[in-house]
Amino acid sequence: MSATLEVTGVSVHFGGVTAVDDAHITADAGAVTGLIGPNGAGKTTLFNVITGVQPPSTGTVSLNGTDVSRLPTYRRARLGMARTFQRLELFWTLSVLDNVLVAAEQAGDPNPADTARAVLERVGVAELADEQAGSLPTGSARLVEVARALACEPKVLLLDEPASGLDETETRQLGVLLRRLAAEGLAVLLVEHDMSLVMDICDSVSVLDLGRVIASGTPAEVRIHPLVIEAYLGAA
Repeated sequence: MSATLEVTGVSVHFGGVTAVDDAHITADAGAVTGLIGPNGAGKTTLFNVITGVQPPSTGTVSLNGTDVSRLPTYRRARLGMARTFQRLELFWTLSVLDNVLVAAEQAGDPNPADTARAVLERVGVAELADEQAGSLPTGSARLVEVARALACEPKVLLLDEPASGLDETETRQLGVLLRRLAAEGLAVLLVEHDMSLVMDICDSVSVLDLGRVIASGTPAEVRIHPLVIEAYLGAA
């Protein structure tokens, strides 16, 4: 399986503070990759580097073999990268359909309305198309944000805490959706604090602590890694 997304030697320095330190991760087409770590580990900063919100101090980000490290966010999106946010970022006064339609139009889709309805169906919220986004419960709003990202037809889908605010049933449904998207050929990379979700759906997991990747492997391997146990539970 070839890597769709490669992060190589990425560091981010804010003055004397190192937020990300020589990070190396990959996200493969057809797989779900987890990025986990304690609060303040640097996960969202690394996501911001990958998507072009934050420039790296050192290192590279490659998409399908192309170095995109210095490209602006919109160029990365056009090359096949889409993300959701830790804090929901919908257009709250627009309808659900219009939220997704905006993305399809910006992506240059020749049939944006058809695409918008198709991705809403794909994530399971087609019946909400005419609802105002601001009226949605968190679980539905999260799915609309995923649909909006999918309307850009990405090769890599980055999700920042997609299970935040979801109940157990909604989290389980989200997991089924993400596995299905990976099976359809997407590379899915998610930051998530719900360890049950991560361990259930991820093919591989990388663990950040104090900006450094301290472990990478299968969920079973990472779960028992001594540095991971120490990072989450403290030294014995």
